[in-house]
Amino acid sequence: MNFKELGISQDIVNILKKSSITSPTPIQEQSILSIKQGKDVIAEAQTGTGKTLAFLLPMFENISPNINSVQGLIISPTRELAIQITEEAMKLKEAKDINILAAYGGKDIGSQLKKLKGNIHLIIATPGRLLDHIDRKTIDLSKLKTLVLDEADQMLLMGFKNEVETILKSTCKKRQTLCFSATMNPQVKKLAYRYMVDPLMVTVKKQEVTLENIRQEVVETTDRRKQDSLCAVLDKDNPFMAIIFCRTKRRADNLEVALHQRGYNCQKLHSDVLQSKRERIMKSFRNADIQYLIATDVASRGLDVSGVGHIYNYDIPESVEAYIHRIGRTGRAGEEGYTCLFVDPKDSKLLDEIEKTIKFKIPRRDLNL
Repeated sequence: MNFKELGISQDIVNILKKSSITSPTPIQEQSILSIKQGKDVIAEAQTGTGKTLAFLLPMFENISPNINSVQGLIISPTRELAIQITEEAMKLKEAKDINILAAYGGKDIGSQLKKLKGNIHLIIATPGRLLDHIDRKTIDLSKLKTLVLDEADQMLLMGFKNEVETILKSTCKKRQTLCFSATMNPQVKKLAYRYMVDPLMVTVKKQEVTLENIRQEVVETTDRRKQDSLCAVLDKDNPFMAIIFCRTKRRADNLEVALHQRGYNCQKLHSDVLQSKRERIMKSFRNADIQYLIATDVASRGLDVSGVGHIYNYDIPESVEAYIHRIGRTGRAGEEGYTCLFVDPKDSKLLDEIEKTIKFKIPRRDLNL
């Protein structure tokens, strides 16, 4: 099946071609037509499956530029993800002149307010900033056609349940609601079904295959020796570009200072870093001006950077899903990837759980320190 058969106009198909997107992914194939027809959809799909275009394409088809009202709203849990969705939407704008507003914290609210005086058709927002606009009565969602909850599981995990419900209540009752989530846990289902009408369920199974392209190793160390172990591995591997994952913002801060002192080209990325700086860091990393990105899980949600050959798990993730999610950022599109997990004796229970789930005993890497 191609995009034309899914009801996507030739102008938009031409834009997709410019980005070398010629055929729909499974999630796009299963959901675009139903979304275009106005149905409510609950979709379970991982990052990297093409879900952003699965909702953006039919929304673009359904928005009328000559109607002066907000017709589409996409709510995203993090600023990074909101930025990424906005970038995708801006590319499509070449084909159809739709006014887009990105509303997230860290962006100057004054300029957002000024822009809202104009005619906005599509808003991409984080819950906090959107509520701010709703409270100030600077955004009117009464004529909304389509609302998207993106990464709904992450939204609830980050404690945005009340904000999301308040936003939903301030929209037009007749709207179409789309819910995209990496996992369909009971809370997501409960929220979705409460606000949706007879939704279509679309599930794109996790592609275990991706792990086949990824060589995984474990370094057994202690928390005290972890920094030295990491540096020994980085010196030996010297990757072109890599992401180093830490469990908390403080751990990322400390590691960045330590690596800078040792002369490594690195930058940290987490939610306390100013938005403008985060955007600069991501641009530099995408351009390979930064070799090592030190990130927390929340800040890296939705990060899709091509060319990342190495992932270093400085801290073991909090769950098996998080481990698979982290390492899935390498070994994309048939490329070989490498991941290294640093474990302290207290991490052994979680390591067992990871190995049991991926049905694989991860080889140990000996550093001879």
